[in-house]
Amino acid sequence: MKKIGVTGGKGGTGKSTVSILLANKLRAKEKKVVLVDCDVECPNDYLLLGQTLEKPKGKVFAQFPKLDKEKCQKCGVCTKNCRSNAVFQPLGQYPIFIHELCSGCGLCWHLCPHQAIKVEKKIIGEIFENKVEDNFWLVTGRSIGVVDETGPIVTKTKDYALKLAKKIKAYYLLSDTSVGMHCGVIRALLGSDLAYAVTEPTPLGAHDLELILRLLKILKIPAKIILNQADLGKKEIVKRLAGETKTKIAHEIPYSNELVKKYSLGKLAEVNIL
Repeated sequence: MKKIGVTGGKGGTGKSTVSILLANKLRAKEKKVVLVDCDVECPNDYLLLGQTLEKPKGKVFAQFPKLDKEKCQKCGVCTKNCRSNAVFQPLGQYPIFIHELCSGCGLCWHLCPHQAIKVEKKIIGEIFENKVEDNFWLVTGRSIGVVDETGPIVTKTKDYALKLAKKIKAYYLLSDTSVGMHCGVIRALLGSDLAYAVTEPTPLGAHDLELILRLLKILKIPAKIILNQADLGKKEIVKRLAGETKTKIAHEIPYSNELVKKYSLGKLAEVNIL
């Protein structure tokens, strides 16, 4: 099985679009493809493919602190040591845990000298599976509510996609990452045999492309560039960066009214332009 990541850093460059176009191209070769949407805070591949997310195939849990007021001595150890600033304690009062800021690291309940902090599990994410076309499956991870640390959801979603890919004997596993270069993006890229860095011919596009290429080098993942909307800006800045980093530009995608129309209608599965 070949594992391919699709990333880019900057938002709006077309990572999701390219991920789907790439899946279309690969499945046209009579190879089974699993595309996993790792942008768990704002997944949209299913919308672009005209799919719906119905009954989840899996749930992601995280541990959070719960105060036992009968044991709590209001000592403030948990408040002083929380690196996420997820514990608030008014003077002389019980500590208040802010789950929206909590990463679930467990430091507070391990340090509490009075064993006053219990552990409770909460659902923080869901995993969905759709069969889009013959030889084409989509796995979607989606966070529930405000989650400070989405990395575990990305990992569980990728694990599910990998098991599905092995079960159906898929030839390709594509990972569509979220924007940026944070830990969720890193978790989505880990294990990839190749990564496509999607960019646009703008100064901002080139700036973030340089950063994501640095990250991929650190992760020791071979990279290629896909230049989207190649005819609308100054692609010389991207070509210059590609030369400096010795990274091949695998595809140049021109602006296309047909592509925009299919994108708007959620019919990208019908487009084959790569």
